[in-house]
Amino acid sequence: MDLLHSPLHERHLALGAKMAEFGGWSMPLEYPGDGGVLAEHAAVRERVGLFDVSHLGKASVKGSGAIDFLNGCLTNDLRRIGAGQAQYTLCCDAGGGTVDDLIAYVRSEFEVLLVPNAANTAGVVQRLRAAAPAGIEVTDRHREYAVLALQGPSADAVLAAMDVAVDHAYMSFVESRVAGVEAIVCRTGYTGERGYELIVRAEEAATVWDAVLESGAEHGIRPCGLGARDTLRTEMGYPLHGHELSAEISPVMARAAWAVGWDKETFWGKEALVAQREARSGPLLRGIRAEGRGIPRPGMTVRTVGADGETAEVVGEVTSGTFSPTLREGIGLALLDRSVREGDQVLVEVRRRQEPFIVVRPPFVDNTTA
Repeated sequence: MDLLHSPLHERHLALGAKMAEFGGWSMPLEYPGDGGVLAEHAAVRERVGLFDVSHLGKASVKGSGAIDFLNGCLTNDLRRIGAGQAQYTLCCDAGGGTVDDLIAYVRSEFEVLLVPNAANTAGVVQRLRAAAPAGIEVTDRHREYAVLALQGPSADAVLAAMDVAVDHAYMSFVESRVAGVEAIVCRTGYTGERGYELIVRAEEAATVWDAVLESGAEHGIRPCGLGARDTLRTEMGYPLHGHELSAEISPVMARAAWAVGWDKETFWGKEALVAQREARSGPLLRGIRAEGRGIPRPGMTVRTVGADGETAEVVGEVTSGTFSPTLREGIGLALLDRSVREGDQVLVEVRRRQEPFIVVRPPFVDNTTA
């Protein structure tokens, strides 16, 4: 199958980006220059970086009762927020499995913009359309819009120099103009740093990309690829669908129960999720931090340490793992039996070696600037 291209594809090729498949799209993994992914990661933590995340889905839900309709489908409670605010939520199946996790942007009582993951957009839209009553219109707008993520401590300064309103509350958004282009400017991101996501028309994305890079030059801005995006989100313990969330991994198991409106009368998968929460028997997502030189990777087996110091029974599996550029050591997320607690030592099978890790609660790094 031919890969889809971002509206900024030619910009990435001109910059010499290393491209990779992600969710059916050809997206930049990293850009040339000193340091590669590590340098891009550091730019976001210390200064500012610009990502193209146009592979993310975009879908609109419009009509009288749009919020109430979505509230009966998605896990979180949209009645907790109002127009101009955004909310992390999940779309589950009847068994409590996670179809996708997404952000809902409430534009008005009659319109909500959804941003699901790239590969899951069509499935989410199909489910919503099938459930929508008369008067509710669900539209897939995946190719109509681009999304740029400006992330890092200097993100405000970059946008302020472009006369863009900044400093609005986290998980809120304003409709503004960026480089003369109409944009939704969202105080959201996937890095743990202070930043903004800019949603613009696809045909105007290059204008915004160029202008933001120019404005950010004095702040040491770097274009950043999905490699750095993954190390940044892993340091924060943020889930990635297909790793920490899936049809087999529910919000309860992923410790995302905070994004479930348990008091709502109904939502997809509620009965199954309530039963899971009350049973307290399934595995839970936890962080692991290397005590040695081991670098965990998805799919690696996690075991307990026996009384004699040797490996004992299997207690789980790594879902995401990487070398942390900030901590300079291996970190990961793992789905572990409930018998495993924070502070316990476990062993991860890394290249046929049993490497010691300590179980911790993410995030792995401080995110006070966000």
